Amino acid sequence: MDKSPEIPARPRIYLAGPDVFRPDARDHFIRLTAACDAAGLTALLPADGNEEQTPDAPEMQIYEANLQRLRSADGVVANLQCFRGMEPDSGTVFEVGAAIALGIPVVAYGVPEGSYADRARAALQCEVDANDVLRESGTGIAVEDFGQPLNLMLACSIHIEPTPEAALKKMAALLAVRHATEAGNP
Repeated sequence: MDKSPEIPARPRIYLAGPDVFRPDARDHFIRLTAACDAAGLTALLPADGNEEQTPDAPEMQIYEANLQRLRSADGVVANLQCFRGMEPDSGTVFEVGAAIALGIPVVAYGVPEGSYADRARAALQCEVDANDVLRESGTGIAVEDFGQPLNLMLACSIHIEPTPEAALKKMAALLAVRHATEAGNP
């Protein structure tokens, strides 16, 4: 009996980021979903509080729904633009860390050009001390200065692309290599 070859499921990509807070969030996610589709990927949208919920602890329902979606993802594409300051959204950073801990690849976009230290110098009063360490003036707190665009824990664990479309294309390529390697076709 002839069996048709099994068609592999499209990789599921969790779309992390503060985009749920945008006034045009619905339209934005429609565009991102279309970009996922064009890259051969399936979008997993974050819970935003508009899903059916019980009145008790809606924040826990959002948290649990997002972790469930994250665990079921093959990859994460994260918007790491600065959010309410010099750093990415803390919830998104949590999701990136969780993905890395789960062995799920992450590709980010929205990262400002230049180094984190350069942005700190532009936003805060800083000075270089006698040991050539960049520090916030007044507090003396060191500013991480490895020339990376983000904190080293992010910069060293993820791939960074300039746009959502480029990030999705990179993710599709990473997952294709991973699939080929797992299938024994390096």
